[in-house]
Amino acid sequence: MPKAAANVDDEAIRIIVPLCAVFRRKLRAERLKYTPERAKILDAVIAFTGPFQAEQLIARLRSGEVGAGDLRISKATVYRTIKLLAEAGIIQQVLVDAEHAHYQLAYGRTPTGLLIRTDTHEITQLDLPDLAATCERACRERGLVPQGYRLVVYASAD
Repeated sequence: MPKAAANVDDEAIRIIVPLCAVFRRKLRAERLKYTPERAKILDAVIAFTGPFQAEQLIARLRSGEVGAGDLRISKATVYRTIKLLAEAGIIQQVLVDAEHAHYQLAYGRTPTGLLIRTDTHEITQLDLPDLAATCERACRERGLVPQGYRLVVYASAD
């Protein structure tokens, strides 16, 4: 074993199952197929760096930005796939406002907080390592293993 690898903390090493495998398992459990359309939707979701809305996902797919090519993906397919991705734990809904659903990639990413301006609806991701440590400690003290957390801070200039 190389010296550099010998000093690596085992807790820091996390093996992540590829998202397509996680999604395929969910689809198989629902007796559904992993179609080229669903694969492109998953690729488009992974390409987002922050929260997104279904309409933004549809626009990205239609623009060919993620290589959808000749695939014609209906809105209904996108909305059904979003629901399946959420059920599989790959994405999570973010509560921005009551009018529009936003989503963000959750699986395999370090949880972050969100700061949402209620006056402009601007969303900023927050890296809060102290919050992560607090959540982990709270779970550990209760003999639990954290599965994730979500923090949304609503603020305005008022």
